[in-house]
Amino acid sequence: MNRVDNRQTREVVVPGDLLDDSGLRPGNGTYVLDGKIYASRLGVKNVFSGTVSIIPLRGRYIPAPGDMVLGMIADIGPSNWLVDINSPYPAPLHVNEVPWKVEFGDTSRFLRIGDTIMAKILMVDESMKIQVTMNDSGLRKLEEGQIVEIAHSKVSRVIGKSGSMIQMIKNMTDCRIFVGQNGRIWVDGDADDVTVAVDAIKMIEREAQTSNLTERVKEFIESKIKPEEE
Repeated sequence: MNRVDNRQTREVVVPGDLLDDSGLRPGNGTYVLDGKIYASRLGVKNVFSGTVSIIPLRGRYIPAPGDMVLGMIADIGPSNWLVDINSPYPAPLHVNEVPWKVEFGDTSRFLRIGDTIMAKILMVDESMKIQVTMNDSGLRKLEEGQIVEIAHSKVSRVIGKSGSMIQMIKNMTDCRIFVGQNGRIWVDGDADDVTVAVDAIKMIEREAQTSNLTERVKEFIESKIKPEEE
């Protein structure tokens, strides 16, 4: 199957820049004046499926091949989906890169706008053209659980040395946790335990530069988790 060219662009624009005067639909970060579409924020111009929008640059995750991420379906084409991976660059997911057999034009039956998926960065070239995949162990559409967003620069602190921090949180809260390199973290389990795990993750983000953080996070979780009745 041939891949469809959705006229994706990666031009950095500033407020007031002309984006389109040929009939595209205005999307996020744009405004219309005299029938023309202009940028209302600093970011990367993105054209997908007939809509032009702006993806903000500040504080966004820059993908690298092999990164595990949590993505949200932002748009749908006949043979692919556009995935928001908290990056200034578009991230298409082609039907060949999902664990289902998808016929041309039937993409919306499998993933809809707003759905959240576990994915992996498959490829990033020198022009920041990105491809993502779900064809790897454990990658799937998420049906339950809670998503917490942190600064992607703090992800390594949440994971800890050799995974020690996140493993401690998993063990103490009995939650399933998937940490995306793009700053999105999925937490699933008992509602009260999820709340504690999420609060612990946010604590790590706030206090990432402080010392003895692991011990303090452990003490925080111990103070919140109800002891099992004998």
